[in-house]
Amino acid sequence: MTRRSTYIILIPLMACVLSCSIQKHLPPGTYLYKGATYDIKKDPANKTKDKSIRKQLDAISAPKPNKSIFGFPFRVWFWYMVGEPERETGLRYWLRNRIGQEPVLSTMVSTKANAANFENYLINKGYFGSSVSGDTIVKGYKMEAHYKVKLGMPYHINSFKWILDSSSEIGRDIYRIPDKNVLVKKGDQFDLDQLKAERTRVDAALKNRGYYYFSPDHIKAWVDSTNKNNTVDIFFKLKDETPVAAVVPQRINNIILFPNYTLLVPPPDTSRQGMQLINGIYVRDTVHALNDATLTRPVTYRPGSLYSLRAQNRTLNRFINTGVYKFVKNRYEIHGDTLVPRWLDVYYYLTPLPRKNIQAEVGAFTKSNSFTGAQASLTWKNRNAFRGAEHLVVKAYGAFESSGSDSLMRNNNFRVGGEVSVIFPRFVTPFKVKDSFSFPPKTTMMIGYEWARRTALYTKNYFRLQYDFAWRESANKQHLLAPVSVTYNLTSAYDPNYKALLDQIPVLKIANLPELIAGSLYSYNYHTPNSRGGNVFYFNGNIDLAGNLIGLFNKVDQAYTGKISRAYYAQYVKLDVDLRYNMPLAKDINWVNRLIVGAGIPYGNSLFLPFSKQFIIGGANSLRGFQVRQIGPGTVQTTPVQRLYYPQIGGDYKLEINTELRFPLVARLKGATFIDAGNIWTRDPILYGKEGQLTKQFLKDIALDAGIGVRIDMTFLLLRFDLGVPLRDPSAASAGKNPLGNIIYNIAIGYPF
Repeated sequence: MTRRSTYIILIPLMACVLSCSIQKHLPPGTYLYKGATYDIKKDPANKTKDKSIRKQLDAISAPKPNKSIFGFPFRVWFWYMVGEPERETGLRYWLRNRIGQEPVLSTMVSTKANAANFENYLINKGYFGSSVSGDTIVKGYKMEAHYKVKLGMPYHINSFKWILDSSSEIGRDIYRIPDKNVLVKKGDQFDLDQLKAERTRVDAALKNRGYYYFSPDHIKAWVDSTNKNNTVDIFFKLKDETPVAAVVPQRINNIILFPNYTLLVPPPDTSRQGMQLINGIYVRDTVHALNDATLTRPVTYRPGSLYSLRAQNRTLNRFINTGVYKFVKNRYEIHGDTLVPRWLDVYYYLTPLPRKNIQAEVGAFTKSNSFTGAQASLTWKNRNAFRGAEHLVVKAYGAFESSGSDSLMRNNNFRVGGEVSVIFPRFVTPFKVKDSFSFPPKTTMMIGYEWARRTALYTKNYFRLQYDFAWRESANKQHLLAPVSVTYNLTSAYDPNYKALLDQIPVLKIANLPELIAGSLYSYNYHTPNSRGGNVFYFNGNIDLAGNLIGLFNKVDQAYTGKISRAYYAQYVKLDVDLRYNMPLAKDINWVNRLIVGAGIPYGNSLFLPFSKQFIIGGANSLRGFQVRQIGPGTVQTTPVQRLYYPQIGGDYKLEINTELRFPLVARLKGATFIDAGNIWTRDPILYGKEGQLTKQFLKDIALDAGIGVRIDMTFLLLRFDLGVPLRDPSAASAGKNPLGNIIYNIAIGYPF
C-alpha cells in the first residue's frame, strides 16, 4: 500500500473517530446545529441576486453555528476534550472557554421565530409580499435549518414629501434644513432603516436650532404602495400628540458652573447664594483655583443663545480637554413655571483632578546594533501652574547601554537629560487668534538639555527649544505649527583614538561640527471620521524648514562655512507624507496598506540633512525583513566604521510601501501576512559615495521582504511577533549575493501601522 493511499484511508477514519467523540457527549435527543440553508423562489422579473439575500439572512439568523474546518467543529471537540473545570479560574477553564467553544444544540434553534424575523426583515428592506417558512433536516449527529423564501418584488421610492404647517415655527425650520444630505431619495430601494436614519438626521438638525425637547419619535411616516409599478410614495409629518415643548425652540436663560463639584457634599444648584456673575455666566467657586477667563472660556455660547446640541458637545469637549477636570457633566431644566417653556437653565458640574502628580518609569531595551541597556525617568506635573489651567511639566531621565561584542566592548553609552515645558489650553501669541474649535487649542513652550557620552568616542551636549501650537479643526483633523524650533549640539571630550580619525576622515569631522538647527515645522493629520464604518483612510503630512531666515542675512558660497554663535547652521527643506488605507474584506479580516514618501533637500550651508533629521528604514515598524539602519542608502552596504561612528545611518530621501493582511486565529490570537518594500537615498555622495545617491534608476535599489506574524490582543495591550525574510537586498543584489536565509525576528507593542 502506498503512502498516499494510507493517507486517503487514515484521514476519513480520524475524522470519523473525532466526530464520534463529539456525538457521544451530546445530550440525549439533541443534535449539533450545523447552520442554515435557503431555498429562494422569486418572479423571473426580480433581478435580485440570491447570494445577496442568503448573506443578509445569514447575518440575522440565530443562533450562530459553531466554527468548523472542512465541516469538523474542532472547537466543540476541544471543549469536550478539556472537560468540565472544577472552578471558573485556572488554565483548564481558560483553555475550554477561550480555545474551545460550547456546542450550539438543536434545542436552541427556533425555525418559526427565525422565519418570522426573516419575513419582517425582507419587508422592511422593500421586498413587499415576501414570505418565509422553516423546517429542520437531521444528518447524523448534526441538524440543519432549512428555510423556503418566497421573495417579493423590490419596491423603489417614487417620491418623498413632508406634510407640515408652513406657518408654524417648527414647520419653517424643517423646511430650512438643507436637503443635500437627505437619506430618502427618489429611485432608491425602500429601506425602513433609511427612514429611521432620516428621522434622526432631521432631529439632529432641529437640535442645533433650539428644539431641545424634540425626538425622532415625534415624526410619523406613511408609505403608499398602491402604485402599479412597484414604487412607493413616502410622507413625513409630525405626530398629533407631539408635546408643545417639543415644537418650540428653546433659548438659554442662565448658565451655572460648579468648578469644584464633589459627590461628597454637592452644593444646592437652585440657589444663587455665593455665586458670581462672570462674563455672563454664574459661577459658584469656593476655591478660586482658576482665573475668571479660564473658568468661562470653554463655554461656547452665552445667555440668550438658541439651544444647540453642537454647542453643548463642543463645550463639554473643551471642559474635558483643559486637562484639569476628572469628571464633567451637565443638566438642562425649564426656566420658570409656564405651559409653553421657551427658556432653559444649564448647569455644569466639574470635578477637578488632583493639581499635582509625579510619575516614574523604568524600562530595559535591546538594539539591533548589539547594545542592551536600561532607562529611567521621573516626571512631575502641575496641572494648574498659573491659575489658567497651564500644565507645568518637569522631566528628568537617564539611560545607559553596553554591548557584549568585542569590537564594541569599550563603547558604553550614557544619557542624562531633562526638559521643562509649559502647556497652555489656548493660543498664546503676540496677536489675537479666534478660537471657536470643538477642542481647546494648546500652546507649548519647551526647553531641554541632554548630556550623552559615548565612552570610546565623544561627549554630546544637546540644547532644545520649541514653541508650538496644536489644534483640532474637528475630531478627525489635527494641526501642529511650531514657528520656533531650535536644536543646538556641541561635541567635546573626544577619545584620543577617535580624535585622530577626524583628521583622516573628513566626513567624521563634518559630523562632529557644532551644529545649529533653527527653523519651523508644520504637521497635518487626517483620518476617516467613522473608523468603524468600513474603509479607513489616514494621512499625515509634515513640512520642516531650517536656516531659511538665517540664509537671508548670512549667505555662504560653500557648505559648512556659515556660523551663528560659533555653530554651523543647517539649511534644508524637508517634506514627508504617510498614507494608510484599511480595507475590510470580511468580519475581522482587514487588508491594510501604507505608503511613506519623504524628501529632504539640503542646500547652502549643508550637503546632507542633519543626522537627527535623516530618514531611516528597517526594523519592527518598517521593513521587517531587515534590521533598523542596516539597509541602504541605495545599494550601499555600510561599513562597521560607518555604523559605529556615524550618529545615524539615514538618507535625504525615502520611499516605503507596506501591505499586510490581518485575520483572526483563535480567541485573542490574531495572524498576519505582510510584504514590505522601500529604501533610502542621499542627495550628495559625501557620506556614502555615488552608490547611495538617488538616481532615475531608483526602482532597482528597492529592498523587498515578506513574512508572517502573530499578535496577542489583550484589549489594553497588543503584543506583536513578526518573522520577516528578505527577498531582495539592494546591496547583496549589486554584489551578486542571495539575501534569502536571513530570518529577522521582531517583537513589538502595537500594530506597525
